[in-house]
Amino acid sequence: MIEGPYLVLVVLGAVATGLMAGVFCAFSVLVMRGLAALPPAQGVAAMNAINNAAMTPAFMILFFGTTTVCAMIAVVTFVLWPDDGTVQLLLGSALYLAGAFGVTVVANVPRNDTLMKLEAGTTEAARYWPTYVREWTTWNHVRTVTSAAGAVVYLLALL
Repeated sequence: MIEGPYLVLVVLGAVATGLMAGVFCAFSVLVMRGLAALPPAQGVAAMNAINNAAMTPAFMILFFGTTTVCAMIAVVTFVLWPDDGTVQLLLGSALYLAGAFGVTVVANVPRNDTLMKLEAGTTEAARYWPTYVREWTTWNHVRTVTSAAGAVVYLLALL
């Protein structure tokens, strides 16, 4: 049975990955759909504003804090190698670290950087916008599912 500070860490991991799943899900099913319905110039400008706003301490603490907690759970699990929940704890960490943090770094952020370099009202931006929305949202679905799965797997480790 997971106990003490380790229990607190795992519960924190489950809550944090669940929160991130909610953030990613809201973007996939609400924000990106709304932005995609706008004319390209407005969509590009709005998404660039959202990406700038995401650099606030609140979001950065949640995003990087969740990553840190998941990494800590993985390390502590390797060190302690508990009788119960080892596979679930390592799987939960891997799901979030690869599927949410990793995908953010290799898929979503590069697309954000490309979009940020485009002037909202240009032909180039209008051409890139539908591709950006489709690809960014697809990768965001991956982040949503892996974050939610990580939360569920962490919770299963506590049973």
